[in-house]
Amino acid sequence: MKQEFYYLSINTKGQKLYEFTENTLSWIKKNNFKNGILNISIQHTSASLIVQENADPDVLTDLQNYFDKLVPMENKLYIHTTEGKDDMPAHIKSALTNNQISLSIKDGILLLGTWQGLYLFEHRIDNHLRKIIHHFIGE
Repeated sequence: MKQEFYYLSINTKGQKLYEFTENTLSWIKKNNFKNGILNISIQHTSASLIVQENADPDVLTDLQNYFDKLVPMENKLYIHTTEGKDDMPAHIKSALTNNQISLSIKDGILLLGTWQGLYLFEHRIDNHLRKIIHHFIGE
Protein backbone atom coordinates (compact mmCIF):
# COMPACT_ATOMS: atom_id res chain seq x y z
CA MET A 1 0.00 0.00 0.00
CA LYS A 2 1.30 3.45 -0.85
CA GLN A 3 0.24 7.06 -1.03
CA GLU A 4 1.43 9.67 -3.51
CA PHE A 5 0.58 13.32 -4.07
CA TYR A 6 0.73 15.40 -7.22
CA TYR A 7 0.23 19.15 -7.27
CA LEU A 8 -0.97 20.50 -10.61
CA SER A 9 -1.12 24.24 -11.29
CA ILE A 10 -3.24 25.59 -14.13
CA ASN A 11 -3.16 29.18 -15.33
CA THR A 12 -6.67 30.13 -16.35
CA LYS A 13 -7.59 32.93 -18.70
CA GLY A 14 -11.18 33.66 -17.82
CA GLN A 15 -14.36 31.61 -17.58
CA LYS A 16 -13.87 28.34 -19.39
CA LEU A 17 -13.38 24.62 -18.89
CA TYR A 18 -9.72 23.58 -18.86
CA GLU A 19 -9.04 19.91 -19.49
CA PHE A 20 -6.27 18.29 -17.44
CA THR A 21 -6.92 14.59 -18.20
CA GLU A 22 -3.56 14.03 -19.90
CA ASN A 23 -1.64 15.51 -16.94
CA THR A 24 -3.37 13.05 -14.63
CA LEU A 25 -2.90 10.04 -16.93
CA SER A 26 0.81 10.84 -17.36
CA TRP A 27 1.28 11.04 -13.59
CA ILE A 28 -0.47 7.67 -13.10
CA LYS A 29 1.69 6.02 -15.77
CA LYS A 30 4.92 7.62 -14.51
CA ASN A 31 4.27 6.25 -11.00
CA ASN A 32 3.18 2.83 -12.26
CA PHE A 33 0.05 2.80 -10.11
CA LYS A 34 -1.78 -0.54 -10.30
CA ASN A 35 -4.99 -0.46 -8.25
CA GLY A 36 -6.38 2.15 -5.92
CA ILE A 37 -8.34 5.34 -5.43
CA LEU A 38 -7.42 8.73 -6.81
CA ASN A 39 -8.91 11.73 -5.08
CA ILE A 40 -8.59 15.03 -6.96
CA SER A 41 -9.41 18.27 -5.16
CA ILE A 42 -9.20 21.98 -5.91
CA GLN A 43 -8.10 24.52 -3.32
CA HIS A 44 -10.38 27.33 -4.43
CA THR A 45 -13.97 28.42 -3.81
CA SER A 46 -14.54 30.16 -7.14
CA ALA A 47 -13.52 27.33 -9.48
CA SER A 48 -14.52 23.67 -9.51
CA LEU A 49 -13.84 20.23 -10.94
CA ILE A 50 -16.05 18.18 -13.23
CA VAL A 51 -15.94 14.98 -15.25
CA GLN A 52 -17.43 15.75 -18.63
CA GLU A 53 -17.47 14.79 -22.30
CA ASN A 54 -14.19 15.49 -24.06
CA ALA A 55 -15.17 14.59 -27.63
CA ASP A 56 -17.43 17.46 -28.73
CA PRO A 57 -16.38 20.97 -27.65
CA ASP A 58 -19.98 22.14 -28.09
CA VAL A 59 -20.78 20.35 -24.81
CA LEU A 60 -18.33 22.59 -22.96
CA THR A 61 -19.72 25.72 -24.62
CA ASP A 62 -23.28 24.72 -23.73
CA LEU A 63 -22.29 24.03 -20.10
CA GLN A 64 -20.63 27.43 -19.79
CA ASN A 65 -23.64 29.17 -21.35
CA TYR A 66 -26.10 27.27 -19.14
CA PHE A 67 -24.27 28.15 -15.91
CA ASP A 68 -24.00 31.80 -16.98
CA LYS A 69 -27.79 31.91 -17.47
CA LEU A 70 -28.47 29.95 -14.28
CA VAL A 71 -26.29 32.24 -12.15
CA PRO A 72 -26.20 35.70 -13.77
CA MET A 73 -23.53 38.28 -13.04
CA GLU A 74 -25.83 40.98 -11.66
CA ASN A 75 -24.61 42.61 -8.44
CA LYS A 76 -28.16 43.62 -7.52
CA LEU A 77 -28.93 39.92 -6.88
CA TYR A 78 -26.19 39.42 -4.27
CA ILE A 79 -24.89 40.85 -1.01
CA HIS A 80 -21.32 39.55 -1.44
CA THR A 81 -19.90 41.61 -4.33
CA THR A 82 -16.50 42.52 -2.85
CA GLU A 83 -14.41 41.36 -5.82
CA GLY A 84 -16.69 42.37 -8.68
CA LYS A 85 -19.67 41.16 -10.63
CA ASP A 86 -18.32 37.61 -11.00
CA ASP A 87 -17.55 37.18 -7.27
CA MET A 88 -20.72 35.66 -5.84
CA PRO A 89 -21.77 33.93 -9.09
CA ALA A 90 -18.41 32.11 -9.04
CA HIS A 91 -19.04 30.86 -5.49
CA ILE A 92 -22.55 29.67 -6.41
CA LYS A 93 -21.33 27.83 -9.53
CA SER A 94 -18.62 26.20 -7.46
CA ALA A 95 -21.20 25.09 -4.87
CA LEU A 96 -23.35 23.54 -7.63
CA THR A 97 -20.48 21.47 -9.03
CA ASN A 98 -17.56 19.70 -7.27
CA ASN A 99 -14.51 20.67 -5.28
CA GLN A 100 -13.28 17.07 -5.35
CA ILE A 101 -13.64 13.95 -7.47
CA SER A 102 -12.73 10.38 -6.51
CA LEU A 103 -11.96 7.86 -9.24
CA SER A 104 -10.75 4.28 -9.30
CA ILE A 105 -7.59 2.99 -10.89
CA LYS A 106 -7.68 -0.66 -11.93
CA ASP A 107 -4.76 -2.48 -13.55
CA GLY A 108 -3.02 0.86 -14.12
CA ILE A 109 -5.99 2.42 -15.93
CA LEU A 110 -7.99 5.40 -14.67
CA LEU A 111 -11.61 4.28 -14.86
CA LEU A 112 -13.10 7.07 -16.97
CA GLY A 113 -15.70 6.47 -19.66
CA THR A 114 -14.77 6.53 -23.34
CA TRP A 115 -15.76 10.16 -23.84
CA GLN A 116 -15.00 11.48 -20.34
CA GLY A 117 -12.33 13.97 -19.39
CA LEU A 118 -11.25 15.83 -16.26
CA TYR A 119 -11.86 19.56 -16.22
CA LEU A 120 -11.15 22.57 -14.10
CA PHE A 121 -14.24 24.77 -14.41
CA GLU A 122 -13.09 28.37 -14.00
CA HIS A 123 -15.91 30.64 -12.83
CA ARG A 124 -14.01 33.93 -12.64
CA ILE A 125 -13.48 36.46 -15.45
CA ASP A 126 -9.86 37.38 -14.66
CA ASN A 127 -6.78 35.17 -14.99
CA HIS A 128 -5.98 32.94 -12.01
CA LEU A 129 -3.44 30.35 -10.97
CA ARG A 130 -5.46 27.34 -9.79
CA LYS A 131 -4.04 24.49 -7.74
CA ILE A 132 -5.34 20.95 -8.04
CA ILE A 133 -4.19 18.21 -5.67
CA HIS A 134 -4.11 14.55 -6.72
CA HIS A 135 -3.93 12.04 -3.86
CA PHE A 136 -3.46 8.37 -4.78
CA ILE A 137 -3.94 5.58 -2.26
CA GLY A 138 -3.33 2.02 -3.39
CA GLU A 139 -0.71 -0.19 -4.95
